[in-house]
Amino acid sequence: MLNGRTLTMGIETSCDETAVGIVADGRTVLANVISSQIDIHTAYGGVVPEIASRRHLESINDVIDRALREADCTLDDIDVIGVTYGPGLVGALLIGVATAKAISYARDIPLVAVNHMHGHIAANYLAYPELEPPFLGLVVSGGHTNIVRVTDYNACEIIGRTRDDAAGEAFDKVARVIGLGYPGGPKVDRAARQGNRDAIAFKRVYLESGSYDFSFSGLKTQVLNYLNTERQAGREIPVNDVAASFQEAVMEVIATKAVTAAKEFGDDLIAVSGGVAANSRLRELLTQMGGEAGIRVIWPEPVLCTDNGVMIACAAYYNWLKGECADRSLDAVPGLDF
Repeated sequence: MLNGRTLTMGIETSCDETAVGIVADGRTVLANVISSQIDIHTAYGGVVPEIASRRHLESINDVIDRALREADCTLDDIDVIGVTYGPGLVGALLIGVATAKAISYARDIPLVAVNHMHGHIAANYLAYPELEPPFLGLVVSGGHTNIVRVTDYNACEIIGRTRDDAAGEAFDKVARVIGLGYPGGPKVDRAARQGNRDAIAFKRVYLESGSYDFSFSGLKTQVLNYLNTERQAGREIPVNDVAASFQEAVMEVIATKAVTAAKEFGDDLIAVSGGVAANSRLRELLTQMGGEAGIRVIWPEPVLCTDNGVMIACAAYYNWLKGECADRSLDAVPGLDF
């Protein structure tokens, strides 16, 4: 404890960011340190799990030290330690889990297991200190596209989920085939701003009537078929137009389903989170559609949309308040659901 405040350290290593955050009383960010591996994995066109794990191992102690310095505290001041235990890459998760368990044992600090997806939702608690459940959550990331009703801190009811490729995954794949490279999300977003979103009539996939699930694998196939047709005809690929048209087909479906769900379930607020929440077109569409429906839409600043340690610290704090602590047999669960 520091100055009468409960300090929670959060460790996040589910994919390719080694991140450690320190939060006071669950809501005040004292340190947010992220060591990204984007430059390393760009050469391979995507995340290589073995390389990610090795890099986490090399970076974790330094990232912890930097976070403690940024927060102007020591491990003796930390009251709770939270860690992502799933979902994610198993080798990457194990580095974070093993580190958190070691600190918990050495310093006799309560250990809290955090679902990575609950962490993304918790990022909104840091950005909006007045926010409390219940509300509708839209989690859009590399591995997930989910509409959930947040009924309590770290408690959700799933309304809709991806049936195949998540939005972020689809962006990475399309970016690769049109030559933009990795990471796909921000590169497609940038290219789309220079393109015509109505240039190519990619199909909007809404699935069966009344469903809030998502499916983007068919759209990805549409893009591939379009590219093959154009190349076989010897025509130049309009990369910016492809990016803009593809992005519109994804974001229009996500925004429409999220706002429709909020209306059906009587929610007047949608809290968006996850890496794809930083997408400029998704924000525009949700703001427009939400405004027309009288629904407020919020999202964290971009640094809190991507994987980070403070969102894990926030989620851990609320689990700890409910007495939900893990023992030191905690293991990584790469396929963990909501």
